[in-house]
Amino acid sequence: MTKALRVRRSIQEIQADYEKGHKKPLEDLMRAWKGVKELSPEDPRSFFMIGGFHGEPFRGGGWGTNLYWGGYCHHGNILFPTWHRMYLVKLEEALRSIPGCEDVTLPYWDQTSEDSLAHGIPWALTVESFELDGQTIPNPLRSFVFPKNIVDNVSADNTGDPNSPNYTKLRGYETVRYPLSGLVGTDKDRKATEEHNAQFKDYQKNVEILNQNVVDWLTSHIVINGNRINTNVAQRYEDCLDAPNYTVFSNTTSAKQWNDDRLNPDGTSGPGRVVSLESPHNSVHLAVGGFEIPSFDRSPIDGANGDMGENDTAGLDPIFFFHHCNVDRVFWLWQKKHRCTDHLEVIDQYPGTNSADNQGPTPGVAPNTWLTLDTPLDPFKHANGRAYTSKDCIDIERQLGFTYSHGSLEDLVEGPRAVAATKEKSRGTRVLHVSGVNRARIRGSFLISAFAVIDGKPQHLGSEAVLSRWNVQGCANCQTHLEASATFPLPESLAAVTPTATGISELTLATSAGEVYLGVMVHGRDGVLFSNLPSSVPAVSSTGKLAAASVSASAPVNRIKARMAVR
Repeated sequence: MTKALRVRRSIQEIQADYEKGHKKPLEDLMRAWKGVKELSPEDPRSFFMIGGFHGEPFRGGGWGTNLYWGGYCHHGNILFPTWHRMYLVKLEEALRSIPGCEDVTLPYWDQTSEDSLAHGIPWALTVESFELDGQTIPNPLRSFVFPKNIVDNVSADNTGDPNSPNYTKLRGYETVRYPLSGLVGTDKDRKATEEHNAQFKDYQKNVEILNQNVVDWLTSHIVINGNRINTNVAQRYEDCLDAPNYTVFSNTTSAKQWNDDRLNPDGTSGPGRVVSLESPHNSVHLAVGGFEIPSFDRSPIDGANGDMGENDTAGLDPIFFFHHCNVDRVFWLWQKKHRCTDHLEVIDQYPGTNSADNQGPTPGVAPNTWLTLDTPLDPFKHANGRAYTSKDCIDIERQLGFTYSHGSLEDLVEGPRAVAATKEKSRGTRVLHVSGVNRARIRGSFLISAFAVIDGKPQHLGSEAVLSRWNVQGCANCQTHLEASATFPLPESLAAVTPTATGISELTLATSAGEVYLGVMVHGRDGVLFSNLPSSVPAVSSTGKLAAASVSASAPVNRIKARMAVR
């Protein structure tokens, strides 16, 4: 007799059941999370142990050596989807080990559902408390209080400066989300964080700010000549499903190379431009962790420094796993659409297939080795001690025993939208390519944003989120991968440009919409780091105290460079 598949449902579905009086699924989920968070931090099933596999506390080869980035997680290479798939499995096993929770599955936050597009994060992940077994308890899905110290052993920018960036967080620290800051590694940063957070005492108001920010990321768009053009994360989730092969679908490094390889002789972007799964994934991390979609209508909260926005501690915020469960669901949708549910293919020795690519090797993986579907997904082991590999988790139904409920984007895989020969995107063949952004002087994650200034008003063409470690100065591998880049499709009305154009200080194009100025802004934890927008465009000002406190007063706005090319 075939064993029934476990079904991972959306947290919105489970919430709806609860509101209708069917409370057990959500109560069991809360009970399971409460249980794993209360286990001893040394217990292999504890949330501290499993959550900490992603980044800090660094272990093995990642502890105190600059040859490794630190954590076990894979980013910027072909193991990004499969490593995180096994990460979810191991947490789900821990949740199911709690007495009375044997039937619990890990839900996904359906980020492209109508509910998320309208309201942001599901309430089960943000309410302050929850009624369980006749008691009111702190909501286990809202945050996590560290039971042990997490100490940053990676070299800082300036080891002789006691105020140099340090990502240490001590026992008793509680994870935070936008608009709050969690930077507490030095006396200077602690003081600035206290001043920043003092502005946001109303928890419910903070949730409203967070949800509005998430909605902005998911739904942002511009209107040119009466046409709406999506520049949002929901669109990128849709676009990634069109990626033609697993290698370029799986990660940003391979996707960048694929797009560069497909330039036409005249410099235009050729057919087959791809968006990787990792791209919208990064954006949601930063939306929850502390960045606003760039806007000239209001000032960004630069002091925000939530845990989801940094690789070091992202895995210790419970929302991480609901986000990644959705990312894995989109991975499965891509597999179904491309008939890859039982196999995956990797382009041999392509960018994104070496342990030196992007963030660098993880503990257990030697530097400068080729990554394949047989590469161990450390630290995840079978019962017999053998390391899991990507080949062990390709088919979630036959190999892992679970599947996903019907959620958003399903109609892009099955149904009228999937069988349509073409899909109207209102996009041209030209792209704005931004390169030369050096990460060496940027603390933590940051955004590369592109704008078209039309009739004196900046139109946001899109933002690429770069999910980076807090300090790249102490990472030897990072020093060979300092350049960040981004590619933004230009709308049809801006695509009829003169031959390939490039620029650093300015880039003005003759288009079908008249003369259009294209500009770039790089925005990090320390505010605006680069902008070549004309002086007539209102500047993005800062409301955060943390940025002002942590950046040298002599540091100019354009302390880094960026190159632009329309092709």
